[in-house]
Amino acid sequence: MGHRLAARRVLDLTELAEEPWVGAEPPGPCRSLVHDACGAAGFRPAVTVDGADYLTAQGFVAAGLGVSLLPELGLTQRHPGVTVHRVRGPEPVRALHAAAREGAWGQPVLGAMVEALRSAAEAAGDRGSVP
Repeated sequence: MGHRLAARRVLDLTELAEEPWVGAEPPGPCRSLVHDACGAAGFRPAVTVDGADYLTAQGFVAAGLGVSLLPELGLTQRHPGVTVHRVRGPEPVRALHAAAREGAWGQPVLGAMVEALRSAAEAAGDRGSVP
């Protein structure tokens, strides 16, 4: 039997407030983004198990251990036992930046990498600006 919210396309973040949570990232800015979004929605996620990466977290979610919030770029390999939904209220958004040493910007490989990041963000439905 699936999760009670599995058939929904979009979820309000507050609907996940009472759920057990699976951590998907080590402590840092991306994890803080999730906690900040939950805080803005009025709750603190009750993390019951931590996955150090997106694939591990998906496995824990598929096993029924909780829900998780993952970036679309982290869902290129989806576990078959996981359903994916957009969240809103608020929708967490993260920014990706490319940094390189001065003088490296003219190198073709760097330009190709930045273009690949742009393409991936656009394919994932990034609604922000991509310079």
